[in-house]
Amino acid sequence: MKKLIDKLYELNNLDDKELLELLKGMNEEDIIYLKSKALEVRKKYYGNKVYLRGLIEFTNYCSRDCMYCGIQRGNSLADRYRLSLEEIMSACKMGYELGYRTFVLQGGEDGYYTDDKIVKIITSIKNKYPECAITLSIGEKPYKSYKEYYKAGADRYLLRHETADKKLYESLHPTGSFENRIKCLWNLKEIGYQVGAGFMIGLPNQTYEHYVKDLRFLKELEPHMVGIGPFIPHKDTLLAKEKGGTVEMTTVLLSIIRLMLPEVLLPATTALGTLHPTGREKGLKAGANVVMPNLSPISVREKYALYDGKICTGDEAAECRMCIERRINSAGFSVDLSRGDNILWRDRRYVY
Repeated sequence: MKKLIDKLYELNNLDDKELLELLKGMNEEDIIYLKSKALEVRKKYYGNKVYLRGLIEFTNYCSRDCMYCGIQRGNSLADRYRLSLEEIMSACKMGYELGYRTFVLQGGEDGYYTDDKIVKIITSIKNKYPECAITLSIGEKPYKSYKEYYKAGADRYLLRHETADKKLYESLHPTGSFENRIKCLWNLKEIGYQVGAGFMIGLPNQTYEHYVKDLRFLKELEPHMVGIGPFIPHKDTLLAKEKGGTVEMTTVLLSIIRLMLPEVLLPATTALGTLHPTGREKGLKAGANVVMPNLSPISVREKYALYDGKICTGDEAAECRMCIERRINSAGFSVDLSRGDNILWRDRRYVY
């Protein structure tokens, strides 16, 4: 296994058979070695820096029925909300004063927020805070919409592909198209966004072969960001009684992704922290270099429940900011409050 890890470290790639062998064959000692090599690569490109993004979850309405998600359209028990432009700007003001220079606007696929409304949100933030980056995470949209958001000033777009296996994808997304999901990611890259893809770990019926497909797709897409996280069941979904993903498998895959895509921006997710008290720190030590503290109003945080047990729903933004910095420092890293762009990304914005 160490020979395969060394090969991955040297070439930033393995063939599918080798990836499968690695995933199936590692023992505890091998995993420690894998994570050490991932940490070495992460430090080579980004040093000890951990970039902070201010997360604003601005709507939990969604037109989709993704089977694992607590805000799916079919969940009649979800307590729905939408933030106004004024509430979003208030969250940005608080975040800016706390030092954040990236705002992540995340929400369900909510038709209430038309393209005009999204553009108004983007331009309002950019006019007030021109040096800040805006990341959108609002699902599948037509090419024209993505283009409009980019023209308005959006810098990045997060769209997890969830799984690169068509059959598994469609079993979990009864109202979704696998082909359209993948097409959206390529569209975003063509337009010029810093693009984020990613997948879930521990889904029902997911296998090592599925993970290999995910890794291969990421290598082909070469996104600027990759968000992966463990599946955590939500009590009001059909998957409520299913077994979830693990911190260990998630951190193994974080390390493999770091070695395959050395320059990638790689979050240590809140879901990791939900499964284990030091889950995010474990993610950082496996090669991650981004953390996204929550700037959403406390009154709505529990309502944005994609899964059960989500942490930090009751913390004030300032409290959350200081807490995560202490955790990052105690894990041996330092906080970086700059925009934190992907180091290979250049300003290639289209002129319209």
